[in-house]
Amino acid sequence: MASASGFPASFYGEPGVLGLLANGISAFLVLLQNFHGARTGVPAEGVENILAGVHLILIGGVCQLVAGLLSFRKYDHLSGTSFVGYAALWGSYGATRIFLGANQQSPNIFNQSAMINGTFQDLYANISVNQTDIPMYIKESAIAGLVPYILLSFLLAFCSATVNYIMPFVFGAITLTLIFEAVGLVAGWALVVSGVLELLILLFAIYGSSALLIKGLAQRYVLKGFGNPLFNVLLLGTTNASSSQSLGQEKKKNTKYAEPMALGFFCDTVSPFIFAFYAFGYFPSIPVAAIWISINSAAQLLSSYYAYLRQDCYHATKFGLHCVFWLVKTWEEYVVSVTISRTEAGEVRHAMVGNWFFLSAALVFCITSLNKDTLELVHNSFFVLVTISTISQIPIDRYYIFFGVTCSLFTLLSFYGTFARLINTIAEKSLIPVGPQPVSTESLQKYLSYLRRSKLDEPEDKGSQLPDALFYLSNGVAALSAIHNGQSGLAFFDLTVPWVFIPGAIIQAYVSRLQVQGGQRFGSVIPSFYVAIWATWSWFRFAGHRLQISTESANGFAAGAIAFLVINAFLILVATYGNLVLLALTTIMEVIIVCFLLSTFERLPYQLEVAMLAIFAIICLYGMLASLVNSIFSKTLIPVGPSLIKDKKKKESETTYPCFIAKSRETSGLLKIAKLLENNGVCGIPTDTVYALAASCKNPSAIEKIYSIKDRPAEKPICICISSVEQLVTAKPPFSPLLWEFMRNVYPGGISCIVPKGEWLLKLGVGPAYDRVGTRESIMIRVPDHTATAHLCEFTGPLAITSANPSGEADSTHHDMVINRLGHKIEGVLCDGESNEVVASTVVNCLKIDEGTISILREGCVPALKVRQIFERVKSNML
Repeated sequence: MASASGFPASFYGEPGVLGLLANGISAFLVLLQNFHGARTGVPAEGVENILAGVHLILIGGVCQLVAGLLSFRKYDHLSGTSFVGYAALWGSYGATRIFLGANQQSPNIFNQSAMINGTFQDLYANISVNQTDIPMYIKESAIAGLVPYILLSFLLAFCSATVNYIMPFVFGAITLTLIFEAVGLVAGWALVVSGVLELLILLFAIYGSSALLIKGLAQRYVLKGFGNPLFNVLLLGTTNASSSQSLGQEKKKNTKYAEPMALGFFCDTVSPFIFAFYAFGYFPSIPVAAIWISINSAAQLLSSYYAYLRQDCYHATKFGLHCVFWLVKTWEEYVVSVTISRTEAGEVRHAMVGNWFFLSAALVFCITSLNKDTLELVHNSFFVLVTISTISQIPIDRYYIFFGVTCSLFTLLSFYGTFARLINTIAEKSLIPVGPQPVSTESLQKYLSYLRRSKLDEPEDKGSQLPDALFYLSNGVAALSAIHNGQSGLAFFDLTVPWVFIPGAIIQAYVSRLQVQGGQRFGSVIPSFYVAIWATWSWFRFAGHRLQISTESANGFAAGAIAFLVINAFLILVATYGNLVLLALTTIMEVIIVCFLLSTFERLPYQLEVAMLAIFAIICLYGMLASLVNSIFSKTLIPVGPSLIKDKKKKESETTYPCFIAKSRETSGLLKIAKLLENNGVCGIPTDTVYALAASCKNPSAIEKIYSIKDRPAEKPICICISSVEQLVTAKPPFSPLLWEFMRNVYPGGISCIVPKGEWLLKLGVGPAYDRVGTRESIMIRVPDHTATAHLCEFTGPLAITSANPSGEADSTHHDMVINRLGHKIEGVLCDGESNEVVASTVVNCLKIDEGTISILREGCVPALKVRQIFERVKSNML
């Protein structure tokens, strides 16, 4: 569909429709059960609870999770955090209903007098739980899970008031509902009140989803509720310069995805809160609570994943670490609750050393967060206290008290962190205090670079790949946890299974997925293979007595170990193309596999295995530190060693290109491209989004050549590119103060503004190309946030640009794509490697900005929601 100005308009779905409906329908399901129980005096039981739980998981959990994932991709911080958080809530509550239904024994339905004379609360209490198995403590676990969600739901309701005035009512009603659902577990009357509130959730959700659905179809707000907040987020505080300074210290993130930091802190509030209830003895058995923490940890893994998509190694690894920790501790306590007693666990835990790797990793994050804000450093420091409190050598009588106290403190700090991160990302300013930067980035780099003493030929100085730190983390925890001696008892083996299997197999499978998505040279070969090793290790070495593995099965494991040896030998060869740390890791793993093979014949040299596992864990710790630091700073500060086998690269002089090639980092290259453009040439140039074809506005014939080079339809206009807003100011266009202020807030960057055309373009330098760019009434202006392009425009004046791809095909995201596709048709290419984005700029129609409205004609690298937030902020500041 084309707009009146000739620029294509795109329509995008609203994931909020699915998210709000999922909340509404989930509340409706619970409402039906509550009202039915109140009317008949017989609460839901057995199969009814199981079916309700399944529906809550599918609708409130899975459907809302999809809405959250789509919201993150639309750069919607609030909706992404809210929907994923509520998905974890409904999924956990559904699982609790399933547990309740599976363990209930129905009351005597023939006892009519009991049904008539008894109250609803009495009958609810009479539904007994099957005591033939381990007590589940379902009611207590559910209360412990609901309380943190009550607090966080209130927080989400408050934060959503800064965005619109529909979500505060939905989230506020959910908050009140959760309160009465928790009370209803001990007092049946509260479930009636909860049912009324759930009806309100349904009504608010239907209205909100209808408003968003109509908005998506009409491309404007028809029903009231969205587009205007209850109050301006800027009223919450003033920008803290010292705090906001640290926000720009990291490398530029991928802005196609919303920031997941609030979701990570959200999950760090729920898990330790439940653990605090457990540690203080509110419920002495954790099977049901384990489901709540596991689902919450899965949500935290999603925050790690979206941090990875944003090229944010720090948060991707941090939230991955926390996820591993909560999962391991949860299922360790599950083993204590179901298999062995706390007393027996206290006796065998003294031989477990895996938690020392968590402590070391937590200290690493304290170091790497020194150039972040104070909140981040304090949060990491409190996590260090949490890991200290779980050291297995602490006496059992003090272990749980210490753990409960540290979890309580960590919960409070994470709750504040959720609020601060969410408000600050919504406002895109540091309104909620997070503290100054403890150490400057330059100073931290200087201190860390002292570790790099050798002058070895390192790999290309680009830092490490994003998933590498998580790869070393998961292997390090698994290896150190696997250490034991020949006298270890069966209880020790039971406790060790989650310590080895969860990080070594489950989390490393996630790392393998990241490796594939990242397109690394050897893909996911090494992490995928190590998944198989640690899964087999857990199965045979620690769970063998439970699985009753026979001698014949042991021989099968021996054959598998031999296969592992052969495959790992190949991986050693692969590692020679990587670095010395990876080579040392795979070499030690070969010896560890030999020990595994000997264990299948019951001839295991325990001392050798312990030594190899310890060395393996130390290498992993160093690899994690180096990978994390090098990836954060995008340079090799901590050495990992050179590759032993290097590829033979062809000399550039031997390569024949179809057009002139220049490097963007060389001034001579910029000057040569500028000369080609002045001489009526068309060149491929980098921008802050994707590569573009450029022609000088001094040469109208060159602009016409672009149409033939791309096979571009003549009715599609071409925009102009300038170096800065100041270059535009010199032309003195008759723009309103609102338009000027909006342009100063979006330039330079991945946003293109359509403005009225006029004689001012001649002063700007467009001159002869006036009729060749834009439409009769309007012109689109780009100011890329790219140093090389800005300098080029200073040399040449305004450039006419369009995406460097044949019309109708995908955008070019690397200079090689421009050379291969269009090199034979153009005069030159300014090479700058891979582009920052994979889609073009976002096009904003500003022709009616003086009427208080703008329209998004094409949503590109900058989400439409972010553009509207900027515009509303600018407009409010102008009032």
